[in-house]
Amino acid sequence: MHAAAQLIRDARTSSGLTQAELGRRLGVTQAAVAQLERPDANPSVARLDEVLRALGQRLALAAQPVTGDIDETLIARNLRMSPSERLDAFETAHRELAELRSLMPDAG
Repeated sequence: MHAAAQLIRDARTSSGLTQAELGRRLGVTQAAVAQLERPDANPSVARLDEVLRALGQRLALAAQPVTGDIDETLIARNLRMSPSERLDAFETAHRELAELRSLMPDAG
């Protein structure tokens, strides 16, 4: 389910309201609320905030820095490789890691 639709549904159910009751608060029909809760719903931020305020909640947005956990350039490069090239790259990496491991002092 789309995040906005799930957010609306969760907020509505936690408030103990039916779709019809929320619709009355918003001045729309129950069907209009059902549309907002559909997986393909894509309400504007303003509309999402309006719906949440009708439920006694408010929308809080936050930006978070990209952590760099995923190197998308490596993914793209690997996807351009043929299966045999990927296997060769894996075997090379495995061999190099084994060599590095052999150079490390015993951890035990």
